[in-house]
Amino acid sequence: MASTGMQIFGFVLALLGIMGAMVATLLPNWKVSADVGSNIITAISQMQGLWMDCTWYSTGMFSCTLKYSVLSLPAYLQTARTTMVLCCVMAAMGLCLASLGLKCTRWGGGRRSKRHAAIASGGCFVAAGFLCLVPASWFTNEVITNFLDSNVPESNKFEPGGAVYVAFVSAGFLFVGGSIFCMSCSGKRHGPQDMVLLPPPDKLLFQQQQQQLLQQELQHQYCSLSPLDNKTGYSLQDYV
Repeated sequence: MASTGMQIFGFVLALLGIMGAMVATLLPNWKVSADVGSNIITAISQMQGLWMDCTWYSTGMFSCTLKYSVLSLPAYLQTARTTMVLCCVMAAMGLCLASLGLKCTRWGGGRRSKRHAAIASGGCFVAAGFLCLVPASWFTNEVITNFLDSNVPESNKFEPGGAVYVAFVSAGFLFVGGSIFCMSCSGKRHGPQDMVLLPPPDKLLFQQQQQQLLQQELQHQYCSLSPLDNKTGYSLQDYV
């Protein structure tokens, strides 16, 4: 029961992780304009994401521009796009395998099949967490490096946005959920792993006793037969 509860807890964490990864992939605030120096006076807020750049004007207007050209983007942004999409795909695959590997469900085959599905789903979750952690860390490093660079003007300085923090939290959820699934089925089991229908011990013992009594009765009947009853054919002495 404890392992079943831990599996459900890991499934919920993994579900939160994939939802957070999808939200972080689509959010436009991976980095936001920093309020430093003369930039505090301006009433314009800029945000940049993986797929679009958005600007919030002082008049209340909000406009976004999509990034159509992939080759013109820097390497860290291209990597972030690719790894976040792969993270969502890998986590979705892990959820499908986890639904088969849960011990509280009836589908997914026998005990051995469920164990293999649970371990495979845990591996998918851990890989998805790693794919989500890499772009978040690289993106944060680039933003902080540009912020500390004295050659960059203050109007072009940015700081990590909310999407980066969502990506970090999602990676943590995926790591924990995957570890729970891998550890819940790591114990060694002896004997047949698949479900085998066997009669209860009392019924099996009763069947063995009945067979022994039947054999003894047959032996007793065979031994109690007379010599005349044992004749199965004609003999020459019957005609002499």
